[in-house]
Amino acid sequence: MSSVIPLPLIAHPATPCPAVSAIAVRVMPDTAGAITLRYTVTADPAAIRLPPAAPAGPADGLWQHTCCEAFIAGKDCSAYREYNFSPSGQWACYRFTGYRQRDPAFTASSRPPIVLRPEADGFQLDATLPADLLPASQTLVIGLSVVIEAADGSKSYWALAHGASQPDFHLRQSFALTLHRTTT
Repeated sequence: MSSVIPLPLIAHPATPCPAVSAIAVRVMPDTAGAITLRYTVTADPAAIRLPPAAPAGPADGLWQHTCCEAFIAGKDCSAYREYNFSPSGQWACYRFTGYRQRDPAFTASSRPPIVLRPEADGFQLDATLPADLLPASQTLVIGLSVVIEAADGSKSYWALAHGASQPDFHLRQSFALTLHRTTT
């Protein structure tokens, strides 16, 4: 399934952000097994903080500022991957063996290219996950999310679905999209 229609993210009820009017994500798989995620954030640019440009490469702690994220698992598998895409150009890729059980031995085999397009009413960020960064399963369950840091430093957490009274993108209930991959 390719999301021809943008999938809307919703703010967690405990973390509203009036500066953001909408966040949507398109999921665009290709026949080589890669997936491009297009995040479109519609917001007052003066009311949100974007991290400054940095050399493209892996970095930890990106979620502490405005950051686009994806959580992807094979269907019926407890292991999953977390991907962070910063508007700075930095990224992170983690493997978890179970809920919040990070595999410290995992190292990403390639990098996800990130393209940021500032807009008059927000920004668009494209991140492409090469096939080798994805779980090997033909059926994937995906959680899409965005952390927004407001100009005052407060944070808002957006996702396809929220499964708890506090934001937690690692919860399997947040993996609300199923993608059946086709490769040639």
